[in-house]
Amino acid sequence: MKNSITDWYRNVIRNPKYRWWIIIGSLVYLLSPIDISPDFIPVVGWIDDGLIATLLVAEVSQILLEQLKGRIKSSSEAPGPETPSEATTVDVNAASVE
Repeated sequence: MKNSITDWYRNVIRNPKYRWWIIIGSLVYLLSPIDISPDFIPVVGWIDDGLIATLLVAEVSQILLEQLKGRIKSSSEAPGPETPSEATTVDVNAASVE
């Protein structure tokens, strides 16, 4: 039972369709004065905010990483020399060190 719940949760979290709902919902929760555990209770009141903030940072960083990977992939697919003979050769005068 536990595996099916965690698998469902992971699939929902990783689904791009729900990602923006998670981001918007966590922002609303963090900015609203209503909490699951009130913030005036030391430590316990901050735990729910910390968990939601962690979820928000994880989602936003995942979006940024995917965009970065997409840019790297598209720049690596840019046209370049097709054969080694067309590649630029750099001549280096090397000196031996004794």
